[in-house]
Amino acid sequence: MQSRPTIALISVHSDPATETGSQNVYVRQLGEALSRLGWQVDMFTRKTDASQSDMVQHNPNCRTIRLSAGVEQFVPRQKLIGYLPEFLKQLRQFQLANNIQYSLIHTNYWLSAWVGMELKKIQPLKHVHTFHSLSAVRYAKIDHLSHIAKIRLAIEKACLERADLTIATCPQQREYLRKLVSTKGNIEIVPCGTDTHIFGSVASITAKGKLDIESGVFNLLYAGRFARPQGIETLVRAVHKLYLSGIPNIHLTLVSSSHRHVSNQLERKRIKKLIEDLGIKNITTFAERISREELAMYYAAADVCVVPSYYNPSGMVALEAMASGTPVVASNVDGLKYVVEHEQTGLLFPPKNTTVLTETIHRLIADPKLRWKLGVSARERVEDLFTWDGVANQLSDFYQELIEAHNLELLKQNLELELLNRSLKNSIGGKTNEVVS
Repeated sequence: MQSRPTIALISVHSDPATETGSQNVYVRQLGEALSRLGWQVDMFTRKTDASQSDMVQHNPNCRTIRLSAGVEQFVPRQKLIGYLPEFLKQLRQFQLANNIQYSLIHTNYWLSAWVGMELKKIQPLKHVHTFHSLSAVRYAKIDHLSHIAKIRLAIEKACLERADLTIATCPQQREYLRKLVSTKGNIEIVPCGTDTHIFGSVASITAKGKLDIESGVFNLLYAGRFARPQGIETLVRAVHKLYLSGIPNIHLTLVSSSHRHVSNQLERKRIKKLIEDLGIKNITTFAERISREELAMYYAAADVCVVPSYYNPSGMVALEAMASGTPVVASNVDGLKYVVEHEQTGLLFPPKNTTVLTETIHRLIADPKLRWKLGVSARERVEDLFTWDGVANQLSDFYQELIEAHNLELLKQNLELELLNRSLKNSIGGKTNEVVS
């Protein structure tokens, strides 16, 4: 294995050592995959509890470093901007204390983008950024923006224009960046990956037995955050229609990947009340705070996984389900239509369209052969295009190109200084003070 430089992945608000959300998973899995290629990877995040360790060593080449950056407690991400200068200060202190100079940093989300841009002002390094979600899309239909929303929009535009490379996770995200944010800046497409060792490791019959899902029950799965843009209401209303139509033994499982944000808690309460009002509480199960291994069990136990998002640049849940061999029904948006091939590895439907979603699920209930075909093809597509090792290899090539270009720039600058020194010495008979760079 080739030894490579030390790099930093920065994820201020999502802790890679606690894989409970899509960004956490992205950073952790990418960091570990890069370390298997020989990179020394330091992953920086913010400490959210005094009981948390300052450092988590994932393997000899990859670790998570938690910086206090203010109070050692959970702070909603919309309020974290005031802690960013302290985060930057502590990151630099860590570098000095450990005599580490990073050749390249890869920041994630707009909060980390600010840290990356500031760090680049004072250190000779290359800056790569992944947005994960874009405020330009989120706020596109909002007339009156809050102060923090305006700050986020400005930081995202500055980062796209100043970073050495921006990573879009799907072609649609690149289009959004160009159309809604800026025509400047370098963009490359590198998709998200998934763990094909965890997802797909459990047989469906085994998973259903462990989760007490009876034989003959058709189990629909939603996995992800509880937030309105996730489209959970569309799914719930579709299940209600199927239930009223007399579909026997249908069941809905809702797995929440996050519980700390107030907005997620409010949406969960709203969805729970909707389920009660529609009279389908008896066929619905809620699950939360589960491990990655437990999540793999839920995917395996599902007959269909539904991803009804209105905006989804990563497609990560769809990828996890596909790796599990579970048929996916997803909204025809962004990263979902990139990772799911309609009629080949899953089925797509127009976002917010309860009627079409109901018909699509009914089609799969009635056609077990189609479910089997989609599940097998989905697993093959993931193995070919969306493993974390494959993603890491693509990014590693970009990292290497940036670092080599940077080294050539430094070499050129040193040569120019040396030639200047020689010229000055010769011009005054060799009696000159050395030029200090």
